[in-house]
Amino acid sequence: MSDDPGRRMPDAVLFCCNFNQVRSPMAEALLKHIIGTRIFVDSAGLKRAKFDPDEDDMEVDPLAAAVIKELGVDLTKHRCKTFADLADDSFDLVISLTPEAHHRAVELARGRSADIEYWPTHDPTLIEGSREHRIEAYRQVRDSLAAKITQRFRG
Repeated sequence: MSDDPGRRMPDAVLFCCNFNQVRSPMAEALLKHIIGTRIFVDSAGLKRAKFDPDEDDMEVDPLAAAVIKELGVDLTKHRCKTFADLADDSFDLVISLTPEAHHRAVELARGRSADIEYWPTHDPTLIEGSREHRIEAYRQVRDSLAAKITQRFRG
């Protein structure tokens, strides 16, 4: 479960970040991979990365998909969404990965019995250099998220 024996396992978890293209989809995929279907897991971003009226389904960042695939998890079917796109917002745990998303998570939980956790997570898209140098930054984010998820949700 978690390090706190009094903390119950949530029924529904939302991971959120800025664009729902890198960090939050990786976290969503990792938790689903680790915990299966025992809890509902989703992810969202604050806004769309690009505005293209002909493109409703934004895809996940290719390097994020590549490093998750190294663990045997497929992220290619993930479609980026915002908070407004969520079919349901009755999450009992919202984990924000960026300061901006944390503010939105607090708003979402206002007046509800949802727990909010903030896991500051580096943005690997800011790393420049060779593909290998950049993909290593994505792996570090993936591994950091996997460690936090395992610690928080181990059961």
